[in-house]
Amino acid sequence: MTPEEGREKAEEYDLDLVEVAPKARPPVCRIMDYGKYQYEQSKKQSAARSSRVQLKTVQLRPNTDEHDLDVKLKRAKKFIDSGNQVKFVMRMRGRERAYTDRWIEQLGELIESFQEEYDAEVNVVSRPRGEGWRIHAIVEPDSSSS
Repeated sequence: MTPEEGREKAEEYDLDLVEVAPKARPPVCRIMDYGKYQYEQSKKQSAARSSRVQLKTVQLRPNTDEHDLDVKLKRAKKFIDSGNQVKFVMRMRGRERAYTDRWIEQLGELIESFQEEYDAEVNVVSRPRGEGWRIHAIVEPDSSSS
């Protein structure tokens, strides 16, 4: 039908005439509620955004207590189970920086115990390494276990 006929039909049904495929020959139009269409498109975009893998951070200190460490590792396990990467960050202060090698080794052991204790199937993306006042390591869910 012609564009004029389409506009008349759209007005008759109190809807909008929306051009769906402008590059097609002839262009394809549809009679619909444009506000509802925009809302559905935004919902699709937000759903796609929420399903992306995110990098979650778990911050530690060299002398973090056992119970606090347990709580942080449980949170990391939840992040891994939901399909996100986890970045373990150990922040050092003052004289703790003099023993960087010890803390790097401690973070490596922590990741190994995390894998064993919480039965977490993870790949180590980035081994523990120091950068300034921080030591960080990144782990992600093991894709082969799916």
